[in-house]
Amino acid sequence: MLNALQVFTTVVVGLMVGVEFSVAFVMNRIFSALPEDSDQLARAHGGRMLGALMPFWYIGSLVLSAVWAVAGWHDHGAGLVVTAAGLLILSVVMSLLVLVPINNQGKTWTPENRPEDWKEQMNRWDRWHYVRVAVIIGAFTLLVTAL
Repeated sequence: MLNALQVFTTVVVGLMVGVEFSVAFVMNRIFSALPEDSDQLARAHGGRMLGALMPFWYIGSLVLSAVWAVAGWHDHGAGLVVTAAGLLILSVVMSLLVLVPINNQGKTWTPENRPEDWKEQMNRWDRWHYVRVAVIIGAFTLLVTAL
């Protein structure tokens, strides 16, 4: 049963990393290359769509990692799993304190109501998102190593 939990947790976290990596290094670059207001509209739609899904994914990944850490406490990789869970906690805290507030504003913007500094705000979100992606890649790497 522990093996199934380990594999499932690793897959869930790995898929989350893949989505967030894609947002950071693929989707946002595509959006930035779109003409006129399309960048802002795409980001707003993405913020609504992923903003509804990602809280469950982040918290679910953290819970799965915590269960793995407890269930496998006496295994050789328990310290790695605890550290990975710590990194996932950091990613949730970063999200709640910085990324979610920016996203909550951006997902309501239209070309008619967006602030003049909307690009600067999106750039700030991007910078913090890069850090979050690095953190969750670290967590994923630790989970893979603990297998």
